[in-house]
Amino acid sequence: MRDEINHLKGEQSKPNIRPNQKQGDVSSEKERHVPTPHQKSSQRQHLVISRTQTLTLDKSNLPPDAVSKGYSEVLVQEAVFETAVICFKREKYYAASTKQTYLAALPAGYDDGHFGPKLRAWVLSLYFDSHMSEAKIHQFLTGLGLFISLGQISNILIYQQEPFATESAEVFEAGLASSPWQNVDDTSTRVNGVNHVCQIVCNLLYTFYCTVAHKDRQNVVQVLGGNPTLAYRYGPAAAAYLDSHKLPHKWQALLQALPTDRSLSEVEVTSWLRANVPELSEGHQRLVLEAMALSHYHTQTQVAQVQLLVCDDAPQWTGIAPEIGLCWVHAARHYKKLRPVLAWHRTQLDSFITAMWEYYRELNAWRAAPCAAEAMRLRRCFEELFTTKTGYAALDERIAKTRANQTQLLAVLAHPEIPLHNNAAELGARQRVRKRDVSFGPRSPAGAAAWDNFMTLAATCRKLSVNFYTYIHDRLSQTYALPSLASLITERAATLNLGASWV
Repeated sequence: MRDEINHLKGEQSKPNIRPNQKQGDVSSEKERHVPTPHQKSSQRQHLVISRTQTLTLDKSNLPPDAVSKGYSEVLVQEAVFETAVICFKREKYYAASTKQTYLAALPAGYDDGHFGPKLRAWVLSLYFDSHMSEAKIHQFLTGLGLFISLGQISNILIYQQEPFATESAEVFEAGLASSPWQNVDDTSTRVNGVNHVCQIVCNLLYTFYCTVAHKDRQNVVQVLGGNPTLAYRYGPAAAAYLDSHKLPHKWQALLQALPTDRSLSEVEVTSWLRANVPELSEGHQRLVLEAMALSHYHTQTQVAQVQLLVCDDAPQWTGIAPEIGLCWVHAARHYKKLRPVLAWHRTQLDSFITAMWEYYRELNAWRAAPCAAEAMRLRRCFEELFTTKTGYAALDERIAKTRANQTQLLAVLAHPEIPLHNNAAELGARQRVRKRDVSFGPRSPAGAAAWDNFMTLAATCRKLSVNFYTYIHDRLSQTYALPSLASLITERAATLNLGASWV
């Protein structure tokens, strides 16, 4: 009542202060994680001394018997931030015969004419790698004495970045070829205030971001196929998909007349369906497009096809790759969501969660030393554990649902290279969430493309232990002393052998 009276008086009500601990937390990290003893390492071996300064004592203050014992070294790290304004005096000639003026060329990387490659590299690094907002970057740079506007910072972040878009595409192509399995996830991204979805595809060597309009199977196929626009093809795979999804046989018979010798665009497919199958419902039309998109993906040869997706149990991931490896962390979240009232039920739930994570650790230990006999034992243990009857109905129902996913949860027993969880893609999605929290979202398709390209390069640099600023500056200054990220992925994939079980 006091709050309502305050509202009527035009004042504020009591603030809604959140509790110290998150309510309804479903994280299983405490049960899953096994802490390792921390060993502090010396940083001295990694430091390169740039200058040495000798400090002397005032010997007049020393006692008469003081004896020199050499020097005691102290390493101090320092950073220097300074501005520079370069005046290029370009030699200029005029030829009356050609009526043209000839100017000396600017050094490589300075053809922008306003800002040098170091400054542009800093802006890109601060925005995409350090997640600073444009306003804070502007505040930082103007505080150093630079004259730069918010609009100029925005232009540096978005425009004239075609080489980086090419490198991002090459990273994705090399990443898909580096292993037959991929981690996938998605998170929301608002483009100019409109809801979109950012797809994340990754493995141990790279992380790729791609913003699409919708969260469905067609857009997943579009991303994995590396296509800016979806392509469709009707064939035996599409026919089998439609039959498995119970499309009426009368429509399946009419679809046999679709062209099979070439790929079609969405406009061509929808136009053909309107002309030849006008009574097809909107839902069935969407199913046909989905089947044809999958058929085209499985017949294309431009990029490597994914053989196994490591993901959660969301429906859009199914039907794309021949195999799926479900995330154990996501499976455990369903148990953390249970809210037993009776003490006996709480005891049963805690005991089962403990047993499940003990089994998880056995499974993870098997990955380090795969053995066929041990794999058979682990399969039997899974069946024993997930046929448990506790008497707690909600828990028994959840155990039965987990057992139904046995093939996907135990995909690791056939492919020891794959992880048991989807944390790699989850962490990739978290980077987009942090960027979204700071900058809300891109305001144009060009801005969304810049977010995808540079976040791909920044995340991949971290996985390959490449300094993002150094890499960006190397490309902007056109020195090209660093190898491409795609070549590094290919080189390291050869040593890791991430697809040994498929071979």
